[in-house]
Amino acid sequence: MLNFIYHNPVKIVFGKGSISELTNLVPKNSKILMTYGGGSIKKNGVYEQVKNALKNFNVIEFGGIEPNPKYETLMKAVETCKKENIDFLLSVGGGSVLDGTKFIAVAAKYENGDPWDILTKDVEIKDAIPLGDVLTLPATGSEMNMWAVISRESTKEKLSFGHPLVYPKFSILDPETTFSLSEWQTANGIVDAFVHIVEQYMTYPVNAEVQDRFAEALMTILIQEGPKALKNPNDYDIRANIMWTATQALNGNIGCGVPQDWATHSIGHELTAFYGLDHARTLAIVLPGVLKHQKSNKEAKLKQYAKRIWNYEGKDAADKAIEFTEQFFRSLGMKTKLKENGIGTEKFDEIAERFEKRGQMLGEHQNIGKKEVKEILHLCLE
Repeated sequence: MLNFIYHNPVKIVFGKGSISELTNLVPKNSKILMTYGGGSIKKNGVYEQVKNALKNFNVIEFGGIEPNPKYETLMKAVETCKKENIDFLLSVGGGSVLDGTKFIAVAAKYENGDPWDILTKDVEIKDAIPLGDVLTLPATGSEMNMWAVISRESTKEKLSFGHPLVYPKFSILDPETTFSLSEWQTANGIVDAFVHIVEQYMTYPVNAEVQDRFAEALMTILIQEGPKALKNPNDYDIRANIMWTATQALNGNIGCGVPQDWATHSIGHELTAFYGLDHARTLAIVLPGVLKHQKSNKEAKLKQYAKRIWNYEGKDAADKAIEFTEQFFRSLGMKTKLKENGIGTEKFDEIAERFEKRGQMLGEHQNIGKKEVKEILHLCLE
């Protein structure tokens, strides 16, 4: 196991009725910008709960943050923060709203040029507006980490950044807020969390049994509970287990001291940028292709995964592990091939060239470049 230092400062408030705790969590006398998405929180009762909890606070609202939060939209919120002298941000919604809010937090305090530089250049981030969140869609793990992914419509880019200043001060996780999620949203969240785990697990052995077993437990929960959530969307215990699993999938615990991949996410981001596919849908397409392409490098972990997760130990265990994973995604209603999603080869060269232009090599071995990205995309085709 590699050496590591790990610290997570986020206060988690989990359980039924926890939104009422906002009264005690938001700093007194704050001027708050409350961010949210398309308005679903006004239909499922979350908005009313938040407003009641903050009735004695000065709250300005900013809605309309997209499922893949757009730079253009977020910059409007940045202007509101500056104009209104906002000193606390409250994200109410899914991980995309929270990711966008993290960007707003740093962009509102960035004075050295175009805030897009935060995602494209190694700029120094000196300050950020503090933030908290009420999570309504378990998927990204953003509620307990310092990362965010932002899209820019004008350039068809989807990029990430991270900084300790955007750790939420608190995250409220009430599983009842997820009862109203559609099957589509629920499946997206399960796949997103599952692939977060795989990216930190499916590399090569480093004798990190704690991280391996923890990751395997989380994957097992999603495999067992995911289909149940689609059939019983109002079962509190099922929703609670999925919500907490999604948080644990990307809060740093299972990634401590182990090699990590993230090629699937990087390639998937480009598919979203070019075609507008949901993030999780791109992951369900790309992961099997990455595993097939990198099978020889990942064989030991694939066989371990086949044995421990799928109870399979045949000679073809590595191949079966990939097959079982794809079957799991399909059981959740995912289309796991590009052609099924109406996508052909027309953008393969442009997507692959982006990584070359950035000087970006992917994978735990940094062995996936322009040529390999194209090969992976072809494996994802049909």
